[in-house]
This record gives sequence, structure tokens and C-alpha cells, in this order.
Amino acid sequence: MKSLLLCVAAFVLAIPSATHADAPTGATAVSSKFRIDKARIDRALADMVSSGRAVGVSALLWEDGREVYFGTAGRADREAQRPMRRDTLVQIYSMTKPVTGVALMKLWEQGRFRLDDPLALYLPEFGQTKVFAGVDAAGKPVLRAPDRSILIRDILRHTAGFGYGAGEDYPGMEWSRFDPLKADHDLAEFGRRLAKVPLLFDPGRRWHYSAAVDVQALLVEKLTGVPFESYVRQQIFAPLGMRESAWTQPENRFPRLAALYEKSSDGKLQRVSEQEQRGLNFTSDRKLTMGGAGIVSSADDYMRFARMLLNNGSLDGVRILKPSTVKLMATDQLDPLVTERSWLPSKGNGGFGIDFFVRTGQPRVASENRGALGEYFWDGRASTLFWVDPVNNLTAVFLVQVFPFDGTLHRDFRRAVYGDSYLGPKGD
Repeated sequence: MKSLLLCVAAFVLAIPSATHADAPTGATAVSSKFRIDKARIDRALADMVSSGRAVGVSALLWEDGREVYFGTAGRADREAQRPMRRDTLVQIYSMTKPVTGVALMKLWEQGRFRLDDPLALYLPEFGQTKVFAGVDAAGKPVLRAPDRSILIRDILRHTAGFGYGAGEDYPGMEWSRFDPLKADHDLAEFGRRLAKVPLLFDPGRRWHYSAAVDVQALLVEKLTGVPFESYVRQQIFAPLGMRESAWTQPENRFPRLAALYEKSSDGKLQRVSEQEQRGLNFTSDRKLTMGGAGIVSSADDYMRFARMLLNNGSLDGVRILKPSTVKLMATDQLDPLVTERSWLPSKGNGGFGIDFFVRTGQPRVASENRGALGEYFWDGRASTLFWVDPVNNLTAVFLVQVFPFDGTLHRDFRRAVYGDSYLGPKGD
């Protein structure tokens, strides 16, 4: 098992985005208009399947407080001839990360930690973590103390210096040796092992996608004394009515789980092994609950999480976060001096908040994903996606089970939602 293991539409709105009466206060007027076109989205989903890029897809949109689109194309399980349905369950992989971020920020609201506290104040093992500084004349690795401590802020924005798997460099080889995300480890053991893997760079210097969100989960356990999965269930899933979202799923839900497909060397999608279909979600032998992956969810369940964010931290009378906390999470947290950002710029014209990509400007080129200034989102290894668009009072969930990650699916879905010419509001 690999460690890094979303009814028919109600109706179509034809309201220009700039006229949304209950858009968030202070939202900038949009520079162009769009309308939800059900037929256009239907065509885009159908093309994803007919082109062979996906076996099955589904999409759900809410705008101005009501559902404006739900649609599917293809099959959840090609071999079993099982169609993609509204109650289909999927492995959302890294779309788990925003859930973990919300869990930790609830504790920040309670004054349990400060963003600029050293991580080692709560997790002492990270006080001894070294930075890889190259090799000496004999070819031996050079390790030194970081030029500053890892801050909690760093684990929220992927600037701690952690890696995220094996590699050919020394930190990558040490990752292989310690194997921190092995399913046999609980979060405490994960932390002890990760702390022994050298950092790739000094904290705060670069953006590098990493195991930092799993450290967030460990910090939740440390601060609360409650197993991370239980904490999320009690504090997020149950209050929001997310009845089918979980790391650990009952066996009777397995028949509703969408199959995973991987693109082979000939470009065709092949079903992955039965073991990976089930992941560790439908077994009892898992010790590790990752903060960065692992949740199985449905379109309606994850939409409740997305709507809570769009509604500034509350849904149906239940408050999960304060509006100011949601705003903080959806604000770019990267210093301008953080110019080395790995593949983050491929997500669009923006930066990174707390477990979200944050759009900070209009799309620069025609090939860039459509979206509005102030939008925030994240996606998952199997090509799933969700976003929150406060300017247009809209949120979207897109579900598919295809890897390697296929960004063309997101490009086509966003264009189907917004139209190809939409640029959204201008920045300052």
C-alpha cells in the first residue's frame, strides 16, 4: 500500500456574478460576467470520459446558498459496470489537508499555541532536526543546525524544510531508511522518525510540498490528548453532518467506493490492485492516521465542508471557525522573498495560505485555470478538486479517481464552470 494514498441540477442560474446580493462584504466587483451553464458542464464531463482521461467523474456546485449543478459521466467501476452516482465514495488523498488545517486552527482560536511558537515547544523531537548542507570532499553528507527553529507557521504553509518521500539525495535516502509514513506507525512514531530525516533547507526559505500536514495532525493529538481521527470526527465531521467522511470506513460501504485507475505506458487507464482499491480505509490493521491524506468522502459530504468555509466558518447554525480565522487561512502567507516554490506556480497566479492555494491575481495566460481573485482551493493525488470562490459566492467539488494527477481535467472543468474568457476581479 502506498503511503500517499464528490439528483439532477436544481436549475441553472443566469445571474451575473457582480450582482450577487449576499456575496461577502467588501468583495471587489468582477471584471467580467459568467453564468452557470449546465449543458456546458455536462459536455466537459462527458468529454473527460470519452477522451479516455477518466473512467468516471462527478461534479457538484453551490452558488448563492443553493445547489446549481450536479452531474456525472462514466462509471465508478468500469469492470463491474457500476455508474458514477451521487452516493459514490472516493479517496480524496490530499483534499484531506484542508480538513486537518481546520482541525488545528480550531485549537489556535482557543489559544493553545501561537503561530510563531517553535514547533519543538510542543514536539521536542523537532528541536534536534538538522539541515542537509551538501557533501564534503569525501562525499559524506554535511549536517548542521538550522539557522532558526521550525515554527508552527512553517508547518502550516510548507516552509519547514521537510520532504515528502524517498529520493536520490541524502534526505531522500534517509526518508527511505526511517520510513516515517509507514502505516504500521502511529502519529507519535511518525514524528519521532520524521525528526531524524534532515531538512532540505532552512525553515522559511522555500515552499516545498511536504509531510508538514501530518505534523499538524500530530500536533492536534499532542495538544488535545485525543486521537486525531476521533478529534476530527467529534469537532468537524459530526457537527457538519458529514456522515460518510472518515479515515476508517465500515466494510458495508466498500461497494460504493469508486475504483482507482492509473494511466499505463500506452496512455490507457488500468485498474489498480484490489489492495489499493480498498486502501487502508476498509481494514483494521492501520495505525497511522495521516493529516495529509486518507479520508474517503462523497460529493455531498465534502460540499458541506466547502460550504462551511464559503460561509465564513459556519453552516446551518453550527460554527466551526471564526470568520477571521477562515480569512487568515485563505490569505497568502508566503513572504515575497520565498521565490523558490517548486511546482506551486503551476496552480495559477497566486500563493499559499494555510493548507490552501490562494489566488492573488487574475489568470495571466489563456492556458491558466479560470478562477477569481480571492479564490482558495486544494486538490488530491487521484485528480480530485474543490475550490471556494467568495467573490461569486460559489463553491465546487469535482471527483474522479485517476492518477498520475491530471491537471487537464481541472482546466476543462473550471472552463466549463466559468467560461473560457472569465478573468474575475482585478487585484490592487
